[in-house]
Amino acid sequence: MSTNYNLIVIGGGSGGLAHAQRAVEYGATAMVVESGRLGGTCVNVGCVPKKVMWYAGSAAHDGHLAESYGFPGTPPAHDWLALKQRRDAYVERLNGIYASNLDRKDIDVVRGRASFVDSRTIKVNGRQYRADNIVIATGGYPVVPDIPGADLGITSDGFFELETMPKRVALVGSGYVSVELGGVLAALGAETTILTRFDGVLRSFDDMLRGELTAAMTEDGINVHEHFVPSKLTRDGDGLTLHSKDGQRFGGFDCVIWAVGRAPSVSDLALHKAGVNADDDGFIPVDQWQATNVEHIFALGDVTGAVALTPVAIAAGRRLADRLYGGMTDRYLEYRDIATVIFSHPPIGTVGLTEREARDQYGDEVAVFASSFIPMRYALGDKKVRSAMKLITVGAEQRIVGCHVIGDGADEMMQGFAVAIRMGATKRHFDDTVAIHPTSAEELVTMR
Repeated sequence: MSTNYNLIVIGGGSGGLAHAQRAVEYGATAMVVESGRLGGTCVNVGCVPKKVMWYAGSAAHDGHLAESYGFPGTPPAHDWLALKQRRDAYVERLNGIYASNLDRKDIDVVRGRASFVDSRTIKVNGRQYRADNIVIATGGYPVVPDIPGADLGITSDGFFELETMPKRVALVGSGYVSVELGGVLAALGAETTILTRFDGVLRSFDDMLRGELTAAMTEDGINVHEHFVPSKLTRDGDGLTLHSKDGQRFGGFDCVIWAVGRAPSVSDLALHKAGVNADDDGFIPVDQWQATNVEHIFALGDVTGAVALTPVAIAAGRRLADRLYGGMTDRYLEYRDIATVIFSHPPIGTVGLTEREARDQYGDEVAVFASSFIPMRYALGDKKVRSAMKLITVGAEQRIVGCHVIGDGADEMMQGFAVAIRMGATKRHFDDTVAIHPTSAEELVTMR
C-alpha cells in the first residue's frame, strides 16, 4: 500500500465514497479512511435502515386497510426481532458491496481515525499518508442534550440497536428523525409521544405540510406536545420521566429517543494542524467549489453544515471530482431546488420555497394553488388518510418556485416534478400536461 496519493478522502460515507470512485475513473490514485462501517450514516444508521422500518410501518397500515378490500381477519402480530435481523443482514450486504466496489477500482481503504499532521499529511494508526488533495467527508453524529440523566435515553443510532419494540416511547425533537421514527413506532403498536421545543413539528417546512402531518399523526394516536424544553431525565418506578424547564413532566416511558439535532464529526481531526477553519459549532465552511480556506483541502456532506441529505453529499462529491480530475473547470453543485422526502406516515415530498419564504422574497407576485382530497385508495374503508398539495408560483408567467405534497405516493412523485421545477416550469406547463387518471399525482396538473 502506498503512502502517497493524488487524493485522500477522510470518511467512508456516501459523499466521500462517491467522490473517490468518480476520481479514480479519471485516473487519480485514491485512499479512503474509515473507522466504522462503509456507507456512513445513511447506509448503517440512517436512510437505508430507516426506509426498511418505514416499509414495516406502511405494511402495518396496509394490513388494517386490507379488510375494506375483502381480506377479513386480524392482521398478524409483528415480530420486531425478526425484522431487525433481516434489516441488519441487508445492511451488512451493502457494506460488503461497498468494499467490493472500492477493491475493484483499486481504491485503498485504511481502517482507523485520521488526524492531520500538516495540510498535505494525515496520520492513521501511527502511520502517515500524503496527498495532493484531501477531502473531509466525516459526516456527523446525533446530539445528546447536556442535562442530568440524558444517558438514560438513546439516539437514532440506538433505535437501530433495539431488539424489542418499546411499548411506550417519547421522542424529543421536531425534525425528520422524530416524525419518521415516531410514525414507525406508532404504526407498529407503540404508544408514542413527540415533544417539541417550539410550535410543533418540521418548523422549516411549509405550513400546509406541518398542519396536515400533525393532523395525521394525531389520527394515528401520536401525542404531540409543544414548547417542551427538557431539563432532566429520570428513572422512576414506572419507567423514564422527562422533566421540562417550566415544570412539565411526562413519564412512564420504556424508551426516550433524543432527536434534537446532529453535530459534525471533527473532534479528532486536528484541523488546526492543517490550518482548516471551522465555525463555532464545528462545521467546516466551504465555498461553492467545496473548498475550505486551505487551497487543496475540501469538505463535503454533513460536516459542512449545508443541506444534510445523502444525495446532496453524493452530488457534491461527484461534481468536485469532475472539476479536480475530469477537466470540468466550472463544475459545482448548485444548492437550490433540492427536493427532499420525509418518510412520515403519510410521506411528504417537497421542493423549492415555502409559501412564507416566497412571500418574503417576492411579495404580491406570489400566487398559490392548493388541493386537499381523500385518495381513491381509501374510498372503501372507514379510515380516511388525506392528501394535500400546494404549488407556489411567481410573476405574470406563474413560474413555479415551490411544490409541496403530503400523502400516499408523495415520495415517488416528487422526483419528476423536481426536474420540471428546476427547468423553470410554469403553471401553464403543468396545466398543459394531460393528467394520468385515477392518481393522486394528477392533482398537480389540474389545480385551478
